[in-house]
Amino acid sequence: MIQQSATLAETAAAAQRVVDETGAGWIHPFNDAAVISGQGTVAVQLVRDHPDLDAVVVPVGGGGLIAGMAAYLAERAPSIKIYGAQSEMYPGMVAALEGRTLAPGPQTTLADGIAVKNPGSLTIPIVRDLVTDVLTVTETSIERSVALFLEVEKTVAEGAAAAALAALIDHRDTFAGKRVGLILSGGNIDTRVLASVLMRELVHTGRISVLRIAIPDLPGQLAPIIATIAESGGNVVEIEHRRIFDPISARATNVDVVIETRDAAHATTVVKALEADGHQVTVEPC
Repeated sequence: MIQQSATLAETAAAAQRVVDETGAGWIHPFNDAAVISGQGTVAVQLVRDHPDLDAVVVPVGGGGLIAGMAAYLAERAPSIKIYGAQSEMYPGMVAALEGRTLAPGPQTTLADGIAVKNPGSLTIPIVRDLVTDVLTVTETSIERSVALFLEVEKTVAEGAAAAALAALIDHRDTFAGKRVGLILSGGNIDTRVLASVLMRELVHTGRISVLRIAIPDLPGQLAPIIATIAESGGNVVEIEHRRIFDPISARATNVDVVIETRDAAHATTVVKALEADGHQVTVEPC
């Protein structure tokens, strides 16, 4: 019987029950010497292709990948510093290195592939001895990194894989001026989640905005607004009238206009053009 589990710990417990009941073999996903060694071959390929790197950033969950890579780099390319990256929502390795454990209770992260609260007993000492630092990254930067990989590199990255690029965004000073290799560890992301991330990125970068404009509830009031937006180079994506729930006069209406622009500065230009026409414009938070 296949059981579905919400967390890695629950999944491991379910798998252990299958082992106990059936006598099946148990291969741990990260706390296994052979798995750690196998994952370390990523460093072999990386150094062979790019021996001039100053640093490597690796997504960290249980620590198998970074432990294997760190062991190889320490032996064959000790000049290359290795950094770990994990979501600030699941800083399991950071906590372990500080001698503490994460508080119980579920957290939500886009980087669910590295959402590990208890790293491996084999990986922790390797990371402690050989890894320069394990950095935490924000969910916002993970989302932005997923979008950047797709937009710039035309590559689909899951949240866990994008954590490495997020480390460069959140810890810019640490890597400034250095030649850095990023480990892109997977592209297993739900298409609906990916679509949401991409749309949210458009909002965060100002390429999609919601403008609330108060107008008299009379015929012909909307046309000049649309014309001004168009003349300013903006594109109207969606329009919604808000007559009932907003605290406004019964002879007026709020109009929410979703616009698409080149960037945040362009969106500001559109707003100023509308205000110059005498409209009261509020940029709605998204």
